[in-house]
Amino acid sequence: MSAAPLRFASVDALRGLTVAAMLLVNTPGDWSHVYAPLLHAEWHGITPTDLVFPFFLFIVGVSIALGVVPRAEAGVPRPALVRAVLWRAAKIMLLGLALHLLAFWLLDRPAFRPWGVLQRIGLCVAIVGVAVLYLRPRAQWAGIVALLAGYWALMAPWGYAPFTNLAARVDTMLFGPWLYQWDAALGRGQDPEGLLSTLPAIATTLLGVRIGTWLRAGAISMIVRTAIGMILLGLAWSLVFPLNKALWTSSYVLVTAGCTALALIVAHVLVDRRGWPAIGRRFGVNAIAAYVGAAVMTYVLLGVGLMGPLYEQGFAAWITPRFGPQASSLAFALAFVGVWWLVVWAMDRRGWYVKV
Repeated sequence: MSAAPLRFASVDALRGLTVAAMLLVNTPGDWSHVYAPLLHAEWHGITPTDLVFPFFLFIVGVSIALGVVPRAEAGVPRPALVRAVLWRAAKIMLLGLALHLLAFWLLDRPAFRPWGVLQRIGLCVAIVGVAVLYLRPRAQWAGIVALLAGYWALMAPWGYAPFTNLAARVDTMLFGPWLYQWDAALGRGQDPEGLLSTLPAIATTLLGVRIGTWLRAGAISMIVRTAIGMILLGLAWSLVFPLNKALWTSSYVLVTAGCTALALIVAHVLVDRRGWPAIGRRFGVNAIAAYVGAAVMTYVLLGVGLMGPLYEQGFAAWITPRFGPQASSLAFALAFVGVWWLVVWAMDRRGWYVKV
């Protein structure tokens, strides 16, 4: 017996808006002139940009609750589901590695970076996708608590400063200069998608599973209360374990998960219940294709030397004198998102959906 995954237009829409936000913050025309909300916090703290990746990982968990779990409940054998989950996770991680290989080659980077956004997503899909097949809800909640409290216990003795925190030490020991940032003087690196900080990212994905399960059951009030509780608990925890995207701190997990859950409920009420247009859906149903395709386009344009002239002649030359350099940088990013909206719109019109 099999079961098709449940589809909520609101989930596709929120996933799509998150992917569009990823493209927006990843491709400004000029990194030296970006409006502050479109940049990550320098270290501690949180900006709108710091919400983007946890939003996506949380929605990955929601999708597991709507896809993997119904198949298991319908009687699909667990070994078959495990193989499917692990194969999907492997493909996502291989895509991430291929993107970094392309960047290493085209952009002449000093070292190949093994970690990245897709690699983290793949690891979370593998671990959470298998866990939900064998752990009951109470055990999943216990796992979330253990991951968040355990990560705090591991990190606290070393402090939370760049390069000297435990996550940085572990990544440096295992991967040396093959990290997002490398300080040759210190002989240490820091990677926002490193190994140890993936532990709380798994908790983010598991929280998405639990909220996704409640979404299936129509438990809106439960989701709202839990979301508000997570935000308040995360803010309180941040007084001793600061909000930090690069370290994916436990307080950051709770605050961002609470924000995503509230956004999901707003989308669900407006789109699924009131019939509002599912804005962002086309990005959502081709999320990986849009993300990977946009990254490839960026690397190719940079690699062949066209990105700079395209920005300068197409945007900065006439926007900067009138509105300033931040405006022209943002205009380029919006145009880039617009190009990819046209791509996914055309794919959707033709029924082309890239699945991994």
